[in-house]
Amino acid sequence: MEPNEKARETIFEIIENQIEANEPPETKRTYQRLIDLGYNEFVTKQLIGQCLAVELFGIMKYHEPFNETRYIKNLRHLPKEPH
Repeated sequence: MEPNEKARETIFEIIENQIEANEPPETKRTYQRLIDLGYNEFVTKQLIGQCLAVELFGIMKYHEPFNETRYIKNLRHLPKEPH
């Protein structure tokens, strides 16, 4: 398995866990909203994964804590690119 595939698989697993646990609830709401807009499951998870990647980057590169406020803000703005 390629490193990018493994990273994507891990991010998708985190998203699935968030949806199943409904924590934060915005992940599940965003997932359903994007599906309702016509995005397929894979693309929907990719979009949510971009928001998650922003947070993971901050954790790994800058040793910042997970910024749930920014994560939720980015989820709410999808399909616009997170920042």
